[in-house]
Amino acid sequence: MFTINEYFSGKVKSIAFQTADLPATIGVMAPGEYTFDTNSQETMTIISGMLAVQLPGVMEWRAFAVGESFVIAPQQAFHLRTAENTAYLCTYA
Repeated sequence: MFTINEYFSGKVKSIAFQTADLPATIGVMAPGEYTFDTNSQETMTIISGMLAVQLPGVMEWRAFAVGESFVIAPQQAFHLRTAENTAYLCTYA
């Protein structure tokens, strides 16, 4: 029913589930800097806190606040950093 994922020595944790339309995860990350790879297209929406994101192919970091989203194409790596506990919803297409 649910799958629990843990990354970066427990600093990022998520629960995977199926929405009515798409697979998704909801999770939280502790302060730090992280790199993730995508298998499919991902849309990440910030639920609480704030993330700085370095999107694939872009040198600048961009801040995303509560309610904002960004999309990462399949087979890409992206970098995240946060100074506070940050919760997110990720859907996979």
